Amino acid sequence: MEAVIAVFALLFVLFVGLGVYATVKVVGAAKRGVDRGITQARRTVEDHTLRAKSFAQPGAAGELAQLRLKLRTSMRATQDALHAAVAEDASLKESLGLFERLSAHGHELDDELKRLESEPDRTALAERLPELRERTERITRSADSLRWAARDRARRFAEDDLDTLSAQIDVEAGALRHWATPEESRTAAPPPWPEAPAADAATAGQTWPETPRSSPAPEPTRPAITPPGPRPTYPWQKKPRPENTT
Repeated sequence: MEAVIAVFALLFVLFVGLGVYATVKVVGAAKRGVDRGITQARRTVEDHTLRAKSFAQPGAAGELAQLRLKLRTSMRATQDALHAAVAEDASLKESLGLFERLSAHGHELDDELKRLESEPDRTALAERLPELRERTERITRSADSLRWAARDRARRFAEDDLDTLSAQIDVEAGALRHWATPEESRTAAPPPWPEAPAADAATAGQTWPETPRSSPAPEPTRPAITPPGPRPTYPWQKKPRPENTT
């Protein structure tokens, strides 16, 4: 009895543990989904704010907003392209590692541009703009190069696969359209001779047509009944007596 109770207690603890684990996983997945949604919404708001500032604010402040918007757009597009391509092409992992290193410089520059938006000294800000512009150009150019290289690689693989598929389809189409032409029919091998019919036991054999040279001379016709010849006489036979003698 105690063993049965222990088994039921163990099963209960196991089910409770599985339930807690499943609840934690579901809550974690929901939390990550909410975090992604919040992050995406925050990025969208920031992008719209930067776009509005680039048009509304003149001078250095507006150019800072343009630089941030250009940097964020390029880095996000490259990140999405590489993450989508590395799932199909494992050789892009090295490129993804290079982008992560480049992304660290991009985040550093974006934070610096964000701090300079509230800089009151517009003269000092204008003096730093060429250097900030040059850094932004270098990072975005490198990100664009990685993104276009990954796209060109995927397009090249797709073209190679399409070429191979087209060649296979051409071969298959040629095989499906292959049939014997009249010339091929004339040069085809002749059909085999038919088998000889089964002959009777008394007349088995094969007959050949006779030629005039090979036919023998006709034999003389014999009468149907041969006339009897003279019967021989022997010495021990008696001579026939005449019937009218006494």
